[in-house]
Amino acid sequence: MRPISILPLLAATAMSLSPAAGQERQLTHARHGHVLTNVNVWSPDGQWIVYDVRSADHIFDGARIEQVNVATGEIRHLYTAPGDARCGVVTYHPREPRVVFIHGPEQPTAEWSYGMTRRRGALVDVERPGQSRPLDAMTYAPPFVPGALRGGSHVHVFSDDGQWVSFTYEDEVLARFQEVAPDHDPNQRNVGVAVPAGPVRVGRSHPRNHDGDYFSVLVTHTVARPRPGSDEISRAYEEGWIGRAGYARRDGTRQRRALAFLGNVTAADGREHAEVFVVDLPDDLTRAGAAPLEGTATRRPAPPRGVEQRRITFTADRAVRGIATAPRHWLRCSPDGTRIAFLMQDDAGVVQLWTVSPNGGAPRQVTRNPSGVASSFTWSPDGRHIAHLMDGSVCVTAVEEGRTHRLTPRRSGDEAPLPHACVFSPDGKSIAYTRNVAEGALSFAQVFVVPHTFP
Repeated sequence: MRPISILPLLAATAMSLSPAAGQERQLTHARHGHVLTNVNVWSPDGQWIVYDVRSADHIFDGARIEQVNVATGEIRHLYTAPGDARCGVVTYHPREPRVVFIHGPEQPTAEWSYGMTRRRGALVDVERPGQSRPLDAMTYAPPFVPGALRGGSHVHVFSDDGQWVSFTYEDEVLARFQEVAPDHDPNQRNVGVAVPAGPVRVGRSHPRNHDGDYFSVLVTHTVARPRPGSDEISRAYEEGWIGRAGYARRDGTRQRRALAFLGNVTAADGREHAEVFVVDLPDDLTRAGAAPLEGTATRRPAPPRGVEQRRITFTADRAVRGIATAPRHWLRCSPDGTRIAFLMQDDAGVVQLWTVSPNGGAPRQVTRNPSGVASSFTWSPDGRHIAHLMDGSVCVTAVEEGRTHRLTPRRSGDEAPLPHACVFSPDGKSIAYTRNVAEGALSFAQVFVVPHTFP
């Protein structure tokens, strides 16, 4: 049976037919959880899928990074965190056999345990399993060092050329302040980038300081209290690289590297909501701008010279304002750099796929389905389709036509696919995801793949 077309305005009850049995394949069968990151889980050759072994996406209790062979089901252990540390949220380099992931503190204590401000990036060469290198340097006490962070980095994703790594960040030094005050910045989530301009060496002013292989900076700017009705933001998050080679500006020139991200603004009526922003990045991220790259004891690290942050969407006057933050998703751009995809409710409150140009302009609604998109999503390599969950199934939407097709049987409750990842393979022929499978009285999230078939 061919996948089921979900046409606009079709009743939800008509979307329960299943495709032919046997299309989806379960790759893992272990009695522990498997968590896929929302993007870049496939090896460059498409033969392996990398994951961590946390018990759930929102719990950071895993100590191993593994990968499974798509053809044979072979499991390879890539890394085990030492010293009672935890690790997870792993992504692949797009061209080389390397992975990057979050690493928690080794020998954690009650005073220094894993948290949003106490984590770092780690790199592992798949051909040398078990050996990690520190992505980002950290210095938690003065003197601060350009290129080093002072907090926690999270969800590390290589740019398409594999040279730069994006991440979100929270600041341990600023988190120590108990109240927001004019004489210091608050700890707020921001977006950062690590570039291969290291190594970065730091002093030993704090026992948890460590060196890093990459030069790391923050590229977004947040403020403690955004002015109502302004483009100021209090939080920058859920970022994604724009295009395989950046995007074309309105004047025809090319911006080589840029990130799309969500920024929380304050509307004129004082209510906060998320909008799409873009930050254009210069070729050199090691030059300081108006403030120190490394920050101070009271101010967060500042963006480098030449970084430009712009607001792209303006939704305050819509019936349902703001970009959707549930389900959690990361902004993902089409490979050609022309369309940033995001989730937003329609006027009836149903979460739909939308796109907008990195140059701004009116957003375009892609889907008009009666059931909402229910997960993070990825683009196919040819830029024609987006894979996502909806109505208990893995689905694919043709972006130009807005048609959605079901690829897996509809499942509900604990058996439904999990919303954290729906990731196209490098050749666009398969989609990786996870769902719970019963093992006796227990159930565990297992890795699955389904062929990408579209009439």
